[in-house]
Amino acid sequence: MKQVADASLVHTCIKIAANPCLRRAGIRCIKAMLYNFFFLQYKAALLPGRIPVSAVDHPLDDAIPFIPGKVAVYLDFIAFWVRVLGFLLDTYCRRGITGAVVFMDSIRKIYGFAAEVYTKHLSTTHRPHYLAHPKFVLIHTTDPHLMCIPSLHVMVVIRTYTLFRDLIRALGDEPQCAPQLEEIRQGALTITEAILYVKQHSVNCIAATLYTMTRFDPSLFSPEEAEDFVSRLFIRAVLPTQEDSSLIRSHILDLYRRFLREGTVAASWETPLLSFLQAQSA
Repeated sequence: MKQVADASLVHTCIKIAANPCLRRAGIRCIKAMLYNFFFLQYKAALLPGRIPVSAVDHPLDDAIPFIPGKVAVYLDFIAFWVRVLGFLLDTYCRRGITGAVVFMDSIRKIYGFAAEVYTKHLSTTHRPHYLAHPKFVLIHTTDPHLMCIPSLHVMVVIRTYTLFRDLIRALGDEPQCAPQLEEIRQGALTITEAILYVKQHSVNCIAATLYTMTRFDPSLFSPEEAEDFVSRLFIRAVLPTQEDSSLIRSHILDLYRRFLREGTVAASWETPLLSFLQAQSA
């Protein structure tokens, strides 16, 4: 069985466009992405002051070096989940269509879920004004950088690996697809690390995003799954150092657990995040 990385993005897009069910799901997904990420963010950037904005940096961010070479990995987060669609359609043909529709609808829903925070309180972090690479020029010109908590980038890759595993399990192919499942889980970790290396997010954003994903779908991203995910961050890295990596993982888990505790008694799931953002701006 082929790797997920072998799936052609072009062929996948053609298959989606050619099938009415897939095409409708794809259009719904794109509309949600455009509205909940680009429209809301540019509206806030062009009309400042209507929604509060907090800086959410943490001192531990300084332990993670800025590595511009990781930008290609970071920008792969959309192609990452589209390749999963390609794998499902290439491997399972008609049986894969239902799963692909579920997948696209799920991505659409997490954009709307994150917007429940964005429409009330925005967030940002310090990122280097680095323009020596054309991909950074693209980032700085298209992303106003006001939607850090929760991180949609991390939400997407987490949803990709957990839902992919669930769909493969439902198809009865979990043992046969073990290499592909590990490929996608490792890909989610690598992209999450890259997001921190290129300074698009803070370690605080990671904790907030893990909490968001647990509240979005605890059946696929339970506290145990979140803790396992965090335990694997930076374990193969030279920098940050092992000591700093341990501190980063501990901080992410402590903040994640705090959000969970606060969320159990909160009026709505986003309340702990909004309280955190308000405290950051105090």
